Parts: sequence; structure tokens; C-alpha cells
Amino acid sequence: MELIDPPSLQVISNYTVFASLEMSGIISIVFLLFLLMLSGFASGSESAFFSLGPTEKETLKNENSKNSKIVLQLLDRPKELLAVLLITNNFVNVAIIILSSTILDSFFTESLLGPTARFLIEVIGITFVILMIGEVIPKIYSTKNALTITRYAAQPINALKNLPPLSWLKTFLVQGTNVIQRRAKRKGIKITTDELEQALALTKEEHTSEDEHRILEGIIKFGNTEACQIMRSRMDIFAMDEEISFKEVIENILEAGYSRIPVYKTSVDNVIGILYIKDLLPHLSNGDNYEWTTLLRKPFFIPENKKIDDLLKEFQEMKMHMAVVVDEYGGASGIITLEDILEEIVGDITDEFDEDEIVFTKVDDSTFIFEGRTTLVDFYKVLEIDGREFETNKGDSETLGGFMVEKAGRILKNNEYILCDGIKLIVESSDKRRIKMIKAIVQEKSTTA
Repeated sequence: MELIDPPSLQVISNYTVFASLEMSGIISIVFLLFLLMLSGFASGSESAFFSLGPTEKETLKNENSKNSKIVLQLLDRPKELLAVLLITNNFVNVAIIILSSTILDSFFTESLLGPTARFLIEVIGITFVILMIGEVIPKIYSTKNALTITRYAAQPINALKNLPPLSWLKTFLVQGTNVIQRRAKRKGIKITTDELEQALALTKEEHTSEDEHRILEGIIKFGNTEACQIMRSRMDIFAMDEEISFKEVIENILEAGYSRIPVYKTSVDNVIGILYIKDLLPHLSNGDNYEWTTLLRKPFFIPENKKIDDLLKEFQEMKMHMAVVVDEYGGASGIITLEDILEEIVGDITDEFDEDEIVFTKVDDSTFIFEGRTTLVDFYKVLEIDGREFETNKGDSETLGGFMVEKAGRILKNNEYILCDGIKLIVESSDKRRIKMIKAIVQEKSTTA
């Protein structure tokens, strides 16, 4: 019998240990790859589920497959779905970091790998791998192939959702967020319009166009704008007397070019209805004695201080485009249309029937000439000012001429002037009833909107 010497036994023992370590290392690496795939699955599923649009959801509803039904069930409870995916992803990422550190300890001793190199591999290398394989690549792919990914991921996610302890953590997380949301709603966050305007001014960048900035300003000021500020005053509206003949109605319509015209009895203060021109089309061949007032639609009356954001909702609900603005005595102050409201956000809306009217003349960079009936809102827009001081002192006036009368306490004569917010307003033309033309001279830079 041949005996093996002790040194040979030592070699076999070392080889067995090394082989065992190598096998465990391979298993660890394989498990690490599996965890990376699981992390990518969770991240990709999150992007796929929450990037589904109405069209994709409608496609799933029309399908009768089991996976499509599960997808829709998961989307019905988005908080639970998000909680499952986030918990799974975080647990997997933590496991990847721990396992990676263990593998480094097994294959690289301190003599082979210095502390700096070890730090760079663990912090930068592992983070990069997790981000690329577990986050970025899966999310990009899933966003482009959302329907396919959700169909394949539906059943595994549904199983994870009901698997303890994940199901317990999911319930705890969802309930916790619900409590936070309820408290946040009770406390609320109060932000004034002035603070929003300041934030908008601070965030204005060079690459932001003037149109974009103007629209944002219009949205911020939208809720504080009253109907009387943007309405067309009774002096400028086109209305018809109910007593005129059908022939005269047709002539007036052709001359005015409007699709809706207020109709009054005795005076414009007493609007009795709105005539829709399309309602007249079937009756154009009727004689001059035709009772056209039977086609009038009931007018919609609103007070002068009606906020235009509330008015917009009412227009949408009632499917109307025009309202008659009345003062405290019930008399008509003017009219306001859906177009007037939208123009406060997007700017002037013109069509092929609109005529270009010169509402002001620019003499130079600091001198402008306005009509007395120019609204204060339009005046602010032309001079690019916020108009806070004007709003404080305007009283019940809504036009530039009315503001000067309110400020002076009387109708100013030619060449008389007032000062407000660094702007000199000089009367160019007036009569005993009203101020007709006004020259505005900007004497110092005013606060811009």
C-alpha cells in the first residue's frame, strides 16, 4: 500500500478549499446577475405601467386576455402598484450592494486591492452598474415598449403584491402616504398672487420667449381679474332695438359682422335677448313682416365683479359664449364673451372678419396717445406695467378716461394732467361729458409685471 506524504495532503486540502471558494464565488456572481435583472424588471415595469396613455389603456380593455385584465386591475390602484415596485427595487438594490461587497472580499484581499481602489469600485463602479443595468436601460426600453412589458410583467407583479412580507410593507406604505396627504390637505399651502408673480419674474430665462412668459403671467392673474375689467363697455357694443323690421335686422347684421347680437327694449340698459345669426339662416327668405324676435335666446346676466375664472366654468357648463354685464342698478354696463376671457391668457385672437383698430399711438419710447375709452387692462399691457397703483386709486373706473375723472374728481380740460406711478397723463381732447384722448408720458421706470 502506497502512502501519501503530508505535503501532498496539504496541497489537496488547499485545492479543495480553493475549489469550494471558486464555486461559491461563481454562485454569488450568478445570483448577483439575477438581482440586477430583477432590479431592471422593477424599474422597467414602473416606467411601462405609468407611461400607458389613454389609447394603450383602451387597447387593453378591448383585449380579453388574462394579462390585460390584470394590468387594468393593477392600474386601478396606482398607489399599491407603485409601492410594490419601489419596495422590491429598493430591497433588490440593497441586496446587490451587500453581495457585491462580499464578492470583493472573497476575490480581492487587502494586499491585492488597496483601500482607494476598493472604495472606487464599491461606490462608483457598483453605482454605475446599478444605474445603467437596473435603471436607465430598462426604463428607456420599457417606455418605448410599454404595452408589451406590462403584459409580461402583470402576473409576476400581481404575485409579488400578495406575497408576505412585501404585502405588509405595501399596506403600511400606502396607509402612511394617505395619512400624510390628509394632513397636507388640511394644512394647505397658501401662495398669494404676488408671490407667484415674483417667482415668475425670478424664473424668467433668456431662452423663454415673450409669448410664453405672457401666457404664464395671464394664468397667474386670471383668477383675480373681474368681468368689468375686460368687458366691452355699453358705449362700444353693437345692439339692436326689438322694434326694427326684419329687413333692417339683415342690414345691421351685414354691417356689423357679428355672430351674436344683443337685442334691447327701449334702451341698451334693458337687454331682452341675444340673437344668434345662425338661427336666422332658415328664415332669410321671409318677408319684412317676419317676427324675428321669436328667435331671441335668453340672455345670461352677470355682475360687474364676477371673476372671469368662475365665468369661464359657467360658460363651459351652460355652453354659452356671451354674457351681459350689469351694474348694481340692473342696467347693462357692457358685454363679455368667451373670446375676451381666452384673450386674457393667450393674447389677442383675431379672425378674417376682425378689423385692425389702432387703439393707441406710440410717439416715442416714453410717449403714447390713448383713447379715453381704452381699458386700464389694455393700458397696462401697452406700457408693460403691473398697474398696482392704478388699481388702488381707480375706484369704480375701468377705462383710462374714467380713471382720470376718478382721480381728479371732475372732467379735466385740455392740457390738464395728473401723475400716477411715475406716468404723466395729459388730456389731449375732452368735452363736457368725457375725456376723449389722453397722452401718457413715462417719466420714470415703473415696476414691470
